[in-house]
Amino acid sequence: MIIPMQVRNCVLFWLAFFCQSYSSQAQSKPNVIVIVADDMGWADLGCHGVRMDVKTPFLDSLAMSGVRFSAGYACAPVCVPSRAGLLTGRYPNRFGMESNDDGPLPISESTIGDRMQSIGYVTGLVGKWHVASGSVNNAVHKKIPANEILWGDNVRITDKNLPGQRGFSQYFCGAMRNYAASFDLDGNDFKDPPVLVNNNGYRIDVQTKAALAFIRKNKDNPFFLYIGYFAPHVPLEAPTVYTSSFREISDSIRLKGLSMIKSVDEGVGRIRLLLQALDLDRNTLIIFTSDNGAPLKKGMWDGSLNEPFVGEKGMLTDGGIRLPFIISWPDRIKPGLVFKHPVISLDILPTAVAAGGGMIDQKWKLDGKDLLPFLSGVQKGEPHSALFWRFRSQASIRSGDWKLLFTAPDKYYLFDMRTPEGEHINLAEKHPSVTKKLAEKLSRHVADLMPSGLPTLSLADDKELLDLHLK
Repeated sequence: MIIPMQVRNCVLFWLAFFCQSYSSQAQSKPNVIVIVADDMGWADLGCHGVRMDVKTPFLDSLAMSGVRFSAGYACAPVCVPSRAGLLTGRYPNRFGMESNDDGPLPISESTIGDRMQSIGYVTGLVGKWHVASGSVNNAVHKKIPANEILWGDNVRITDKNLPGQRGFSQYFCGAMRNYAASFDLDGNDFKDPPVLVNNNGYRIDVQTKAALAFIRKNKDNPFFLYIGYFAPHVPLEAPTVYTSSFREISDSIRLKGLSMIKSVDEGVGRIRLLLQALDLDRNTLIIFTSDNGAPLKKGMWDGSLNEPFVGEKGMLTDGGIRLPFIISWPDRIKPGLVFKHPVISLDILPTAVAAGGGMIDQKWKLDGKDLLPFLSGVQKGEPHSALFWRFRSQASIRSGDWKLLFTAPDKYYLFDMRTPEGEHINLAEKHPSVTKKLAEKLSRHVADLMPSGLPTLSLADDKELLDLHLK
C-alpha cells in the first residue's frame, strides 16, 4: 500500500507534535508540597480576619497567590484519623481508624506517597507521622529498651508502618527531639536508614530545615513533599525570636500558641523563598491546612482559637473540623480566589495525583475529589453532594448549606450554615423534613463503615464537650 505524500507528512507532523507535547508535559510536571499544621484553629490565619493579634503574613500571601477555601474541612476532629484520611483519600472509618486509639494505618491502604511514587515522583515526609501505631501498640513499645525508641509515637526502628515503608523514599520523621531519618539536615543520605537522629533544637525550625534540605537535594526532579508541622500542639515552646513579636499579649498560653503559629508561617515563607531561588515557585502546587481544630480545655489548650465557630477538637461541630485550607499553583490557578463550596482533606490526594498527570482509578475507592477542574472553572457546582463524619459518639453530614449532627444515643441537631447563627441554633424541630432526609443519608453512609452504623453509646468525654458548647 502506497501512502500519499501529503497524508504521510500530516501523520509525521502530528506524531512530532504529540511527542513534543508529551515531552513538554513531562518536563513541566509540577512539584507538590502538602503542609499540615497541628491543632490550628480557624481564627489563627490572618487573612480570615477574625483576630487582630495573629501574624501570618507568609500564609496570607500564599492564600492571595491561589485559593482560600471558606469551607475547608478535616475528615476527623483528632490527629490520627484525620491524618489517616488525608494520607489515603478515604474516610478513615472505612478501614477502622476513627479515634486516636486506633491504628496502625493498615498495610492494605495505599498512601499519597505510594500514589505519587507510581507516577514518577520522588516522595518525602518531614515532621509528624502519627499513624504508625495505636494505643495497644504504644503500650507494648513503651516496654522496649530506651535506645530502640525513635520518637513521640514510641515506635521501633523496625516498625513496618514508618513512612519509609509506606510510600516515602526520603524522610525526616518525628514530632520533636527524636527523628527517624533517611537524610540529615544538610541533605546527605544516611546509610541503611532509618537512622535515629536526636536534635534538641526548636522543633518547627528543625522541621523547616529538613524540608529545605529535601527540596535542595531533589530540585532537578519532580518531587512530592508532605510536611507535618508539630504546632501549635502542646507541649508549647517557642524561642524568643518568635515570642518577641507578641509582647503585648498577657496570656502566656495565647502568646506561645501564636508564636508557634508564627514559626510555621515563617517556615512556609522560607520554603517559598527557596522555591523562588531555584526557579520552581510557579510550577509548585502547595496545599496548606490543619489536622483538626484547636482544643480549648484547660491543660490541652494550645493558644489557638476556633472563632467564630462552635466547639473544639474532638467535636464534629465546625470548631473541631473547619480549618484553614489553601491551595496555590501560580502556573495553573488564578490568584486571589475564595472558594465557598465545602471541600475536605480527602480531596488532597486526588488533587495531587491529577496535578502530577496521574489517572484516578475507580478501584482505589477514593472519597476525595480532584479539585482542579472546580478551581479552573472547567467544572461548575460543588465538588461533593455531601460530606460525612463519624467520631466516637457523634456522626454528622453537611449537604449544601445544611448540616446535621447526631449524638448518641438519639439526639439530632440541624444547622443552617448560611446564617451567622450557624451551629448556635438547633433547627431540627423547625425543619423536620430536612432533618429526616439528612438523617437517612447519614445512616446509609455509616452502614458502610467499620464498624457499621450510628454510634449507640454516649461517652462521658464527648458529652462534656457537647454540653459545654451546644444548646
